[in-house]
Amino acid sequence: MDSTNVLLASSSASLQIGGGEIRKNPTLVCAPIMAESVDKMVINMDKAKQGGADLVEIRLDSLKSFNPNGDLKTLIKECPLPTLFTYRPKWEGGQYDGDEKKRLDALRLAMEFGADYIDVELQVAQEFNESIYGKKPEMFKVIVSSHNYQNTPSVEDLGNLVARIQATGADIVKFATTALEITDVARIFQIIVHSQVSSVPIIAIVMGERGFISRILCPKFGGFLSFGTIESGIVSAPGQPIMKDLLHLYNFRQIGPDTKVFGIIGKPVGHSKSPILYNEAFKSVGFNGVYVLSWWMTCKISPDLLILRFAGFSITIPHKEAALKCCDEVDPVAKSIGAVNCIVRRSTDGKIFGYNTDYVGAISAIEDGLRGSKNISYAADSPLAGKLFVVIGAGGAGKALAYGAKEKGARVVIANRTYERAKEIADTVGGQALSLADLENFHPEDGMILANTTSIGMQPKVDETPIPKHALRSYSVVFDAVYTPKITRLLRESEESGAIIVTGVEMFIGQAFEQFERFTGLPAPKELFKKIMAKY
Repeated sequence: MDSTNVLLASSSASLQIGGGEIRKNPTLVCAPIMAESVDKMVINMDKAKQGGADLVEIRLDSLKSFNPNGDLKTLIKECPLPTLFTYRPKWEGGQYDGDEKKRLDALRLAMEFGADYIDVELQVAQEFNESIYGKKPEMFKVIVSSHNYQNTPSVEDLGNLVARIQATGADIVKFATTALEITDVARIFQIIVHSQVSSVPIIAIVMGERGFISRILCPKFGGFLSFGTIESGIVSAPGQPIMKDLLHLYNFRQIGPDTKVFGIIGKPVGHSKSPILYNEAFKSVGFNGVYVLSWWMTCKISPDLLILRFAGFSITIPHKEAALKCCDEVDPVAKSIGAVNCIVRRSTDGKIFGYNTDYVGAISAIEDGLRGSKNISYAADSPLAGKLFVVIGAGGAGKALAYGAKEKGARVVIANRTYERAKEIADTVGGQALSLADLENFHPEDGMILANTTSIGMQPKVDETPIPKHALRSYSVVFDAVYTPKITRLLRESEESGAIIVTGVEMFIGQAFEQFERFTGLPAPKELFKKIMAKY
């Protein structure tokens, strides 16, 4: 209890934690403990402490057998951290399906035996709080919770919900909603900020993958705690991060009101290495920022999105072209390409600026691949000059590579499943269009360059390829924008056919240099970027 009380009592901006580290927020990290036996729970409590948790949530409803009198004493005595007891019924998303009186009796018993917190549902909170009136230990706190597994209500409805929870006599308010869009998260942050005028702390979480950032960013807005699991796959609610990622990947202890938030927008984005790359880089140069995964379903920079206080975004498939329309101003090169992969929000007036760093990263990587060939020398400034450059894909990345190759003096061919779409880009850059089906028999000359800009071959569909192996014999260099896996089937078969291969990792690093500098105004730590990505 002592460590938690110190955190709650502190009103300073920075707090001392283990090892001399300074934390910039008082938001607690709570590890849910779910196991079928008390013995396993005790083991997991120790793991939670070793992992850096501030307290544990003991989910009594996960126990296969439960003897309240003996088991509660054991759990409290053996726990090395402050304890939060939850006995969640099925009607509120838990596993308990028994007598209500026995359930609430067990929670009261946990309080009597020395629990630090208990979590009781709004539906029964008034009755429960009345039953313990005058019996509550001085430092003991009751969390009153409400869970919505369908959606995230309006700010007005959430405000009314908080008022109802507070009216029960809650010491701490907790509500969890479900995200249908990333912007749903903005509403719960609004509630946290607005409720700080009261003395009642708030735990506000948005469940699901689109609500993931609510768990990372709650310290920025003043949330009481966030949940982090001790290991992957064992979660007490949808979308919980692993505690190790929460604390170390996202630098949770260092997030404060002034922390700048960046994210990657796309679908899918779960495979992205951007959070690893940028968060490590931010830390290395002492930049006060955090980079998170985000999901964006529509092209709309809405007021809700700005409330999330994002300072910038990386844009990936399939939003690069649509994102251009969301910008107040667009870099001339990005405008010529017709796609942006980097958005920066100006802090002075909130205006949105769009850039394209894809073409620089990809073209530079392909040029390096050509220059690395021992048997070829180039008099021209770029080894791409005069080459036949075939681009697979007519999306934002395809446009970027076609533009970049044309600027370097290459002859450009666009191949796409839909011929009309390929022709649009070909007409724009002064190139030739093909359907993807026709590419298999396209062999006008040897020494061509092939660049795949589609998601074909990306995890989990690693056995797919945009072009059969026998059609690769005319290419001297093959590039694949996919970087998960690093060596796709296309690259593997190209190498077997004698081509130089250039991986998506090399493009990713190249475009990330410029994005980092756009985000931070600082020189990119290039060697660190290469070192991090070498692990993948």
